[in-house]
Amino acid sequence: MPADAAGGVLHIDLGAIVANWRLLCARHPSGPVAGVVKGDGYGLGAGPVAAALYAAGCRHFFVAVLDEALAIRDLIPDAMLGVLGGLILGSEATYRAHRLTPVLGSLAEIHAWGQGGGAAILHIDTGMARLGLDARELAVLQQEHTRLAGIDLRFIMTHLVSAEAADDPMNQHQRARFDAACATLPAAPRSFANSSGMFLGADFGSDLARPGAALYGINPIPGQPNPMRPVVRLMGRVLAVREIPVGATVGYNATWRATRPSRIATVGVGYADGWQRALSGRTQAFFDGAPVPLVGRVSMDLTTFDVTGHPAIVPGTWLELLGSSQTPDDVAVAAGTNGYEVLTSLALRLPRVYQAA
Repeated sequence: MPADAAGGVLHIDLGAIVANWRLLCARHPSGPVAGVVKGDGYGLGAGPVAAALYAAGCRHFFVAVLDEALAIRDLIPDAMLGVLGGLILGSEATYRAHRLTPVLGSLAEIHAWGQGGGAAILHIDTGMARLGLDARELAVLQQEHTRLAGIDLRFIMTHLVSAEAADDPMNQHQRARFDAACATLPAAPRSFANSSGMFLGADFGSDLARPGAALYGINPIPGQPNPMRPVVRLMGRVLAVREIPVGATVGYNATWRATRPSRIATVGVGYADGWQRALSGRTQAFFDGAPVPLVGRVSMDLTTFDVTGHPAIVPGTWLELLGSSQTPDDVAVAAGTNGYEVLTSLALRLPRVYQAA
């Protein structure tokens, strides 16, 4: 552990991220597999992640917004770098100067990008109802292909709504809608599956897959064994240990009361670090593989654990909050959210320690 780490340290295994990408490549023989590094690489550092994937041979990347693309462009100089959030009208010159590939999701974006031309991806909405051409705009484009004149159409894409639920009929409905839309547009390679979509079978293969969360160890097939390697380990330093009597309370609003003489360890990680307040009384940490329950309220900078029966836990000891014993998916269940939010909530004040690929 870093000697100067006051509260928590986040360990990130870049080798595991690369291994996950290679596993996904093996699952997608119909075309290459991109690295989605939006949200600062799902909270783990877009720069180090993109650099590691690029060194491993990845040549297609996606971010959400323009600033994210600018931050990593120099690290992946000749890779395709797509901006999923689309084209910011009036910023076309910036996209072109940095060789960025906007994902065009409206007729207005198509018109603006077509004035100067260049590489782009066309986004068709097949059920998400967020971004992408809706049925009305798609119908216009189907009748007026000339609107795409001057645009180097690298891919046509859509985004799955319920890919993690393999038996959801929405998956097949979207596949049929996407096939029908592409059949009426100029021929171009297609991009279809996200992380979970890559596990739906060959019908969901395409010319480019776009996994995100699976790269970072999130289970793409909930309810089944996770095929991905774990990537993160969050360790929290014990700052103090208190001996408290029966009846004593711990934390804000006295939500936990000791029913036996207890030892309470205070760890320097709280919701300002992304260890969510919703976890109060609902999860645990681990010491040498043994669980120690979280007691009381998670506060901004501190969390308390009942370490009665673990005399080796003293100030300066490290407890594992995320890792092989407790994954982001496990913590997500306790917090009532998903693993994506667990990872992207991890605060920048947590020192990052990278294990090289």
